[in-house]
Amino acid sequence: MAGLNRVDDDLRAWLPIRLWPDKGEWWVDWCRFGTQPLREPFFYDSVALALQRPFNLAFRRRTGMQALLEWRTRSPGIAPTAFIFHASRCGSTLMARMLSRLDSHAVLSEPSPLDAALRAHYRDPSAAEHQESWIRALLGAYGQRRLGGERALVVKLDAWNIFELPLLRRCFPDTPWLFLYRDPRQIAASHLHSPGRHMVPGLIGPSPLAMADEHEQALSRPEYVARTIGRLLAAGLEQCRRHGGLAVHYDELPGAVTGRLARLLALDPSDAAAVLAGAAHHSKRPSERFGPDRQDKPPAVDDATRQQVEQWAMQPYAALEALRADQRPMVARLP
Repeated sequence: MAGLNRVDDDLRAWLPIRLWPDKGEWWVDWCRFGTQPLREPFFYDSVALALQRPFNLAFRRRTGMQALLEWRTRSPGIAPTAFIFHASRCGSTLMARMLSRLDSHAVLSEPSPLDAALRAHYRDPSAAEHQESWIRALLGAYGQRRLGGERALVVKLDAWNIFELPLLRRCFPDTPWLFLYRDPRQIAASHLHSPGRHMVPGLIGPSPLAMADEHEQALSRPEYVARTIGRLLAAGLEQCRRHGGLAVHYDELPGAVTGRLARLLALDPSDAAAVLAGAAHHSKRPSERFGPDRQDKPPAVDDATRQQVEQWAMQPYAALEALRADQRPMVARLP
């Protein structure tokens, strides 16, 4: 194990893959990626691939948080270009895959160390005073120009991180961000078929998204899913209003990436063909052709689920649609 307390060499080829507390201290596991681009659907897929390399099988690096902070001082990296928040199953992985086709863009898709840093204070209250510096240093490490020509860093967060957006905004107040959403009946149909982690009570750990245990246990599965979707949509609406996020509907994809979102995502006209080619296949199953579930497709939910969604999620969804309509004239002024 190298460098527990400080970094004496160049970490440009290394990325943090785990951040966790142990015996009152927070630690970072690093993995050597070299020039391996992050083009898999999720960051953990890229980590799994990198860990198969002989070097990483033989050598591991673990450091304290001070080493991460020192590395940012020595090599700040690219500042985040844009943040992608979402209500889940809304096209965020598709967007990340499209952008990851560009060597000019470093794209992070739900990196677990960032989630750990954003929610560190729930596990360890003493971490609160350090979180901002940790988050800046962590994204500085991810923003290294490992390929040589990167000019943008786009970060897609976990769905439940919408509640930590104010903390992220304190770290990067000038970075634009968007919130992806869609008809909550479509979201519910997807999660009832194949539930995400946050749709299983207790699985994601401490988060404002979690409900009291007694409530979770008393709810039917459709009601739990509907309530969770409603809370994500309501949080996205509130944060967009308070912190200037751009509301984006799933039905705008993939065209909006090279259209009204192009400036926010730091795209050049010459990038369009490569980016749109990234939408040809399913984002989570690259061997399959992509076919978007459009708004005119009847949601595959039963009447009981539909009633729950109507009760818990349709109001914030309608408000997001109204906000999106109001924002459209402002798109030309995006940074």
